[in-house]
Amino acid sequence: MQREALHILFLTGWYPSRVAPDNGDFIQRHAEAISLLHKVTVIHVKSDKNASKSIEVSDTTHKNVRSLIAYVKPSSLGFVKAVQFAKAYRTLFKKADAFDIVHLNKLYPSGLITLFLKLFKQKKYLLSEHYHGYYTPYNTKIGFLEKQLSKIITKQASYVCPVSNSLGSAMQAFGLTGTYQKVPNVVNTDIFTPKTTKAKKLTILHASSMSEIKNVNLILEVVATLQDSISNFKFNLIGRGANKYQELSKQLGIYQKNIRFIDQISQEELAKYYKEAHVFVLFSDIETFSIVTYEAFASGTPVIATNVGAINENFPKNYGFLIEKGNKKQLLDKILKIHTGFIPLLPKKMHNYVVENFSREIIAKEFSNLYNKIHYSKDK
Repeated sequence: MQREALHILFLTGWYPSRVAPDNGDFIQRHAEAISLLHKVTVIHVKSDKNASKSIEVSDTTHKNVRSLIAYVKPSSLGFVKAVQFAKAYRTLFKKADAFDIVHLNKLYPSGLITLFLKLFKQKKYLLSEHYHGYYTPYNTKIGFLEKQLSKIITKQASYVCPVSNSLGSAMQAFGLTGTYQKVPNVVNTDIFTPKTTKAKKLTILHASSMSEIKNVNLILEVVATLQDSISNFKFNLIGRGANKYQELSKQLGIYQKNIRFIDQISQEELAKYYKEAHVFVLFSDIETFSIVTYEAFASGTPVIATNVGAINENFPKNYGFLIEKGNKKQLLDKILKIHTGFIPLLPKKMHNYVVENFSREIIAKEFSNLYNKIHYSKDK
C-alpha cells in the first residue's frame, strides 16, 4: 500500500552554498532524489566572511527541494562560533514547516542537534554517512569527546545508512554501534548516458575534488611515463583547482598537447567528457563510495581504480581494472591494455547496471522504505 508523503528535514554539515558551491553536492542529490516521493527541506549553517550581518538567511527552492541556509560571520573564538551557530539553527527551524523525520547527513557535529530533537522534541532521525575519516589511520584525528558523542548519536539513530558496506564496517570497528542499513549515493542516469563511439585518439579522464587522497600528482607521473609508449593522447584533468597541477606537469615533461586542465564544471558538461573518454582513472588512497566511478559506468566508460575502501563492492567484471594502491606500474599497464582494446565496450549494459542500482528512483525508494518504518513504528 502506498504511504502518504512525509516531510523530511535534511540536517547537514555539508551542502552546496555560495561559500562552497560543490561541497556536499552528493547530499544535494540525495535530497533531490527523495523529493520524488516526499517533501524535503534542507537546513544548513555556514561561516561566511562576506555575510552582511551576524546571521544572514537564504531561502530558496530548486528541483522541489527547499534549502534554508544561514550564513554567519566567522569567529576565531570557539564559544562565540558555537553561540552564533546555535542562533542560526534556531532561526532556520522557525522558518521550516512542521516535519516528520530528520535525515542527518555527516554524523558530527550536526548530530548533536538531532540528538536534542529526539530527546526533547521526540523527533526520530536517520543518519547518512559519507565521511572517509572513520577508516584507519584517518580516524586517529577524531578526538575523545567527539568519539564518545558520536557513539551516542549513532546508537540513538533509527537507522545508520553509510553509502557502502565498507564504510559501515569502518564505523562499527571504530565503536559506532547502531542499526546499519547501506544506502548508496545517487547517480543521475538521465545526464550520464552512454555514447557508443569514443574519441579517435586515446582519451583519459580524471575528475575529482583534487584533494590529497586522490593522488593526482601520482597520476601525472604515470601520464608522463605513458608518453614513452604513446606520443599522442589526451588527458583531461577536471575539478576545482585543477590548474594548480600545471607547474608539476611541466616539471614532469608532459607535453602541453597531451593534457588539459579544466576547473569545476556542471554535471551536464562533465557528461560530455565521460562520453568521449576511453578510460576513467581513479588512484585514491581511500573511497567510501566513488560517485565518479559510476558516472563513468553510466557513460559506458571503463574505469581503472585502486582497490580501496568501497570500490570493489560494485565493480562488475569487464567494466575496467582494480589495481593496488600506489602502484604506478599497474596503472600504466592497464592504461595500455585499454588502448589496445583489451576491455570490450559494453555501454548499454554498464549504463543499465547503474540505473538498476544507483539511479534517483532506486535510492528514493530505499530511503522511503526506511522513513515509513521509522514513522509508523512505535520503536525508537
